[in-house]
Amino acid sequence: MTQEIEPTELASRIKQGTSVALIDVRTPLEFSQVHAVGAVNMPLETVTLDRVQALAAGREIFFICKGGNRSKKASAAVTLPTTSVVGGTEGWEKAGLPLVRGKGGMSLERQVRVSAGGLVLVGVFLGTAFHPGFLAIAGFVGAGLVFAGITDWCGMGLLLARMPWNQCGAGAVHEGAACSRE
Repeated sequence: MTQEIEPTELASRIKQGTSVALIDVRTPLEFSQVHAVGAVNMPLETVTLDRVQALAAGREIFFICKGGNRSKKASAAVTLPTTSVVGGTEGWEKAGLPLVRGKGGMSLERQVRVSAGGLVLVGVFLGTAFHPGFLAIAGFVGAGLVFAGITDWCGMGLLLARMPWNQCGAGAVHEGAACSRE
């Protein structure tokens, strides 16, 4: 079972001097938009035991994401004592804790919606205008969305997370597999 901590409790521990590694497992683009002060970016698909150990360097390890799901997955992926921040960055913000705000951009979730919607529209248009076989595109995307909803695993999201626009950009400090703008 993944340990969890409320954002305010973590902030209190940091204020009291607890040495923590706050690892944000969202995409670099999402991280660049807004993140908790002191967080370092290590996208979920790059989380490994070795990378986390190197980054944490003996500190307590806390994972944070947008809402809490990816941080729980990151905690489960490593065989170290780790804790997931309840509510993620959204919970951190709701608690009024300090954030770093950067440039705007499109979150991974929105990218998936736009891509899926675009593929459905293209499939329906091509199926109507040229050949009914193209309707299979819309059906395939719809089945993928249902699968993602049931399993909480989104292949399109994983693919989009690897796109160049979702990687560390100019001005990022690279720490192994991690990116930081601080």
